Order: sequence, then C-alpha cells, then structure tokens
Amino acid sequence: MPNIADGLLSPLVAGPALIGLAIYLIRDYMQGGQFKKKTDETGKIVIVTGSNTGIGKETVLELARRGATVYMACRDEARAEKARQEIIKETKNENVFYRELDLASLDSIRKFAENFKKEQSKLHILINNAGIFRGPRRLTKDGFEMQIGVNHMGHFLLTSLLLDLLKKAAPSRIVNVSSLAHTMHKLNVDDLNCEKSYDETHAYCQSKLANVMFTRELAKRLEGTGVTVTALHPGLVDTEIFRNSAILQSAIVQFVFKPLLWPFIKTPKSGAQTTLYAALDPSLEGITGEYFSDCRPKPVADVATDEKASRFLWQQSEKWTGAPKIPQH
Repeated sequence: MPNIADGLLSPLVAGPALIGLAIYLIRDYMQGGQFKKKTDETGKIVIVTGSNTGIGKETVLELARRGATVYMACRDEARAEKARQEIIKETKNENVFYRELDLASLDSIRKFAENFKKEQSKLHILINNAGIFRGPRRLTKDGFEMQIGVNHMGHFLLTSLLLDLLKKAAPSRIVNVSSLAHTMHKLNVDDLNCEKSYDETHAYCQSKLANVMFTRELAKRLEGTGVTVTALHPGLVDTEIFRNSAILQSAIVQFVFKPLLWPFIKTPKSGAQTTLYAALDPSLEGITGEYFSDCRPKPVADVATDEKASRFLWQQSEKWTGAPKIPQH
C-alpha cells in the first residue's frame, strides 16, 4: 500500500533541490567570460597595482603561473608580502616581487618608477588595477579628492613615468581597470576635485569615466609606438574595494542583502578574467583604445567620447601631477 507520507515528502525534497540547482546555475552563468587560452609569459615583466587582494591578487597569481616576472605594486607591505608568499608557494614562481607604491602620493609614485627603472630596462605589461570605492570625502597627500586622485591621477602619473620602458619592450600593453560605473555620470569640468559639493557615488563614477577617457586619449598619443592601451569592466566582484563604504559594510547589507545577491556576484578569480584577456590574448595584438567586459569588446558610454571633456581631463591631469608631456600625433 502506498505511503502517503512519501508522496508528501517528495515535493518537500525536490523543491529545495531544484532551487539549489537554479541558484548554482545562475551563479555559474554570472561568472562571465573566462580567459582559457594557454600562453607562455616567461621573460615578460609585468606590474600590477593594488595586487595584495581581490582581482589584483588573482591577476598576479595567473601571470605567475604562466611564467611572468611580476611586480606587486602595493601600499601595505605586510599584506602584500603575505599575498606574495602565497602566490610563490602555489605557482612555484620565485619571480614575484613586492614594491611599495602609494597612489595617493605623487612622491611615492615617482620613487616607485625611479627605483623600478634601476631594476628593469623594459616593461611588457602595466596593469593599473588599484582603486578605491566611495567613502567620505578625503584628500590625497597632494590635495586631490581621493577617488579621482587614486583611481585616475595616480595611474596617470605612473603610466607616464613608465612609458619609456613600455616603448622599449614593444609590443607592450597598458590595461586600465575601469567599471560600468563610467556610464553613470559625466565629467564635472566645473568641479573636478569635488570642492564645491561632494557625492561619493558621483565621485567614484567620475573616476572610472576618467579611466576610460584616459585610455582613449592615450591610445591616440601612442599610435605607432607599439604600446597599446585598453580599459575594462571586471563585473560586480566580491572584493575588499567596498570596505570604505559605510552603507555596504552595514549589518543589514552584510547579513541580508549580500546573501541574496551572492548568486549574481563574481568571485575575484572570475573578476580577473577580462584583465587577463586584455593583457595576454594574442588576438588583441595591436588593438588599442578599446573597452572590454566579460572577455569581449563593448561600446563605451557616450559621455566617454566627449572630446572636449577628454582634453580638459588630460590637461588637468598633466597640471595636477606634473607628468611628462606625451605629445599628440
């Protein structure tokens, strides 16, 4: 005789199982494009900024696996050294080095570039990965609003100072980690440093727009040099970049909303895939000024194509940082 309890129990078991499978499939799909091409990067010299955790660390890990000599350019020595040792242990590649770099200090950036040039005569790949997200208005050591200062100005100066080594290593690549956030606000040409008013979200979006504008303008100025420059959106990734946002660190977000969003958020490893694609994919040789997401080209927002605003940003960046001038073609 059939057991009525068995008939009731099956849906109770099957329902959660199906929900769990659906969540797993959504999670897997949301990890996005994966860079699966095999490449040998032995002999390549690479710098990755902000690489002691998250996307940056995963980027260094994969570069080290492929044989590259990688410099982890980070502010926090203790955390960077811990990450470096973990990467060496996992990859068996001893050519992974930490060098101090504080993108909130122009002096630190100049010192890093000067010391790097004493060690290396060429640079094959520069990955401008470091970034900060939201938070109350703070200033860099040189008086820049922290998000535009670290996310854009610091990388602008660093890139400018290292261009001679990139040209010597050509074909070489510059990869700027931007964000979909670049589509959300235009550049505030009347208050670039957020001195008249400050909104942490707008300031972040503006800094990511600056990354894309910088990429496009630099690509034009480097035409014919063999140095390419691209930008990318890594996706919504579970990293420590959100640590400066009080709202995103609140209990309700951490214990209620974050678990609900978990299926839709990339792991740091998946977040690094488009960076690796832009830096290593052989099919991108000679491709410059482009923007990628999920290991594919994507159009930039209209605001990123504003030539007048881009020229303004470039001029202000040169003025604020004192970077070497890169002539227009």
